[in-house]
Amino acid sequence: MEGTNPVNKKLVAALSGGAALVLALTGCGGGDDDKKVNDWAKSVCDEVQPQLKKIQGANTAIQGAADEQDSKKLQQTDAQAFQEISASYGALAKAVSKAGPPPVDNGEKTQQQAVKELNATSGAYTKLKAAVDKLDTSDKSKFAQGLKGVADDLDKLSKSGDQALQKLQEGKVGSAMAKQPGCQKPKTAGSATT
Repeated sequence: MEGTNPVNKKLVAALSGGAALVLALTGCGGGDDDKKVNDWAKSVCDEVQPQLKKIQGANTAIQGAADEQDSKKLQQTDAQAFQEISASYGALAKAVSKAGPPPVDNGEKTQQQAVKELNATSGAYTKLKAAVDKLDTSDKSKFAQGLKGVADDLDKLSKSGDQALQKLQEGKVGSAMAKQPGCQKPKTAGSATT
């Protein structure tokens, strides 16, 4: 038995890039205290935190399975994780949509683009889940080859555009979001929450 599964290691590396997409939301605090902007940021960030935690949990599950030799178990772990990440991005899209346009110039356009991007990312993870579900677990080398394809797709996804999300976090809105506890990167499971 070989010790680690190099293909799943690649999946883990690609995933950590994908997580950066949402965790871009955790900017650095600024000084602008505009009440309307802060209220908008709070309405979004209150919804963001539970989703960030779910995405982090799914990433942790995939990382935990990096050394898994049983193809079937690996397939189930990865598919479940992609399903959870997809649902979280969908929920983030709903949160940004529900909050309405941020009270800044071009707020409506910025909001629509961010929602579109989050929904597209959700859809991409649904496709990854379907791809993992279809892999042949009875043949280790075929499974590894298929998983490599999924890892490549995931890598592309993590590098692809999150411009709309970055735009959403510029200027006053970004500063206000960074101050909200809900938009701050969740502590890892081992550390105490404040």
